Amino acid sequence: MVNLEKWQQLNNDSSGYVGEKRNEVEEGRDLKYGKGNWLMGWLYGETVLDYVEVCRVYEDGYYEYLKQRPEILEHLCGIASEVYDDDITNINSKQDYRLKGDIRTHIQDIAIRRCLIRFGRTFNGKEPVQIRDKNGRESVSKTLSPGQVPFHRQNLISIPDNLKEIYKTRWWLPGSVEDFYQLNKRLFLKK
Repeated sequence: MVNLEKWQQLNNDSSGYVGEKRNEVEEGRDLKYGKGNWLMGWLYGETVLDYVEVCRVYEDGYYEYLKQRPEILEHLCGIASEVYDDDITNINSKQDYRLKGDIRTHIQDIAIRRCLIRFGRTFNGKEPVQIRDKNGRESVSKTLSPGQVPFHRQNLISIPDNLKEIYKTRWWLPGSVEDFYQLNKRLFLKK
């Protein structure tokens, strides 16, 4: 958890989706606030989660969805040898959320791998399957996109002050795990 004795929330805006601009955005924050003087935190009820913690909650969204839709899990295990987001090298992250990728942060592939472990399942297919809203060639690619998978704790999705601005460029459905991840994100500065 983010230690709120050391970190203070800047405002109630979310930085929203940054995608392939992640490194540029982080460099800009380093210049503006100083390296090590800022961090991203995610509101979760009365607490603030760090990156790995929010990824685990995001994963729980996938777990609950796949538990309710075992036919999707069965289909994925039958066709996929692995899963990835935007680049086949995402597979190298295995189950480690800290291995974010050079350009984009990819969470859904790691979450799915970890869910398979939780279900005691393995991939048995012949080829890797891309899990990405519009890019994957399999039907399950979109079905398991983070913009499609419903978040299991709807009451904990936060409403940032800049919601309208964020929703102008959103590619995800309201109430999805991606909605939770993007809307609950806040910038914290060292006190």
